[in-house]
Amino acid sequence: MKHRIINVYAALVVILLSSIASYAQEGRRITLDEAISLSLQNSNQLKLSQAKITEATAALREARERRLPDLSASGTYMRLNSPTVDLKVKLGGGNTQQGSGGESSGASSTSSLSVNQASYAMVNLAIPVFSGFRIQYGIESAKYLEKAAQLDADKDRDAVVENTIAAYSNMYKAKAALNIVNENLRQSKQRVGDLSNLERNGLLARNDLLKAQLQQSNVELSLLDAENNWKITYINMNLMLGLPEETVLAPDENAFNAINDARTFEDWQTLALQNRTDLEALDYRRKAANAAIKAAKGEYYPSLAVTGGYIAADIPNFITITNAVNAGVGLKYSPSSLWKTGSKVAQAKARYAQVVANQDMMSDQVRLQTAQAYQNFLSSQKKIEVYQKAVEQANENYKIVKNKYNNSLATTTDLLDADVAQLQAQLNYAFSKADAVVAYKKLQQTAGVLNETSNK
Repeated sequence: MKHRIINVYAALVVILLSSIASYAQEGRRITLDEAISLSLQNSNQLKLSQAKITEATAALREARERRLPDLSASGTYMRLNSPTVDLKVKLGGGNTQQGSGGESSGASSTSSLSVNQASYAMVNLAIPVFSGFRIQYGIESAKYLEKAAQLDADKDRDAVVENTIAAYSNMYKAKAALNIVNENLRQSKQRVGDLSNLERNGLLARNDLLKAQLQQSNVELSLLDAENNWKITYINMNLMLGLPEETVLAPDENAFNAINDARTFEDWQTLALQNRTDLEALDYRRKAANAAIKAAKGEYYPSLAVTGGYIAADIPNFITITNAVNAGVGLKYSPSSLWKTGSKVAQAKARYAQVVANQDMMSDQVRLQTAQAYQNFLSSQKKIEVYQKAVEQANENYKIVKNKYNNSLATTTDLLDADVAQLQAQLNYAFSKADAVVAYKKLQQTAGVLNETSNK
């Protein structure tokens, strides 16, 4: 009875260990959509883009705040020595008498003043009424630059999505290569075992067995490379997704299904010119540069503001001022702006010309990128068809050669060559499916519609 219980526990332990080993080998299964979502949440590039948006928003708020009143207050307290106070006006209302020394009694009374401290406070208020349109166009320019920063963030988001898809594709290809090479190694070991039996029975030359063993060694080396590539790809993926580096990931093979899109090159090019956020961002920067020209020209005009203030002062034993309120209109104009503002306007116009030139260059670049991406997508679709046929041909060729080999009509070298061709065809076909998805996503990004599809 005890032995039966021990055997049951041993079987449970074996099952548990097998499950753990299987889970460790398979790892965490992650879909492409989940990978994109995690990469967007943990992207340092997007955090930088958000910081730039925050900066542009603050700049817009600063431009708007220039319309608000300027309020300033100041106060001063001073300790004095014993100054000599000589007033040129009469104090009090008493008669002025001539002293023996020829000095008046009023003058002598001022010498008796004791002033050793003084304090005063001022409050000034200025409400801008007209500033040569500098405030208005400054706000307009800041609005355009904020919108451009938001569009730059959208472009960075597309780049993050594209990089995630490419990394996911590399992980898929590394896993597919690992599986295919593992299967090929299993077949190679079985073949070597069969040939070893034939060689021991004198039915096979030693040289043919050595060829099979050499191929098995080469497959084992390929397996080491495949395992190394697999580890590197999922570590890279973990860094992009913000996961622990040791997390073993398993890609979803359904992410690389066949793609059917009948849109023509003209359709894609039209989409690119309409939806590319970098083109739109440049257009907003052009508008901002144009507003900056108008703001620079505003320095030719005077500034007008409504002003007001309050003053209070206290000098003990001498004078006290309260309730000194003032209000009025202030006009400021610098004639030197007539010859100093021209250079600023010229700089603003030069920046505008640079943005326009960048727009034209970007438009040509978008057309070229769209053409390249479209041709790469068509090529990747054709490669899938070619490699699919190659797999069928390689499988059929291997069956024929193996049949011939079993009937002594083909050499061991022919059999091994057919096996290598079959392995290569399987790898090429697996890689071509992943490359086609990456090429299609690149085409979508070039056309500016990757953001829409990644949100679905």
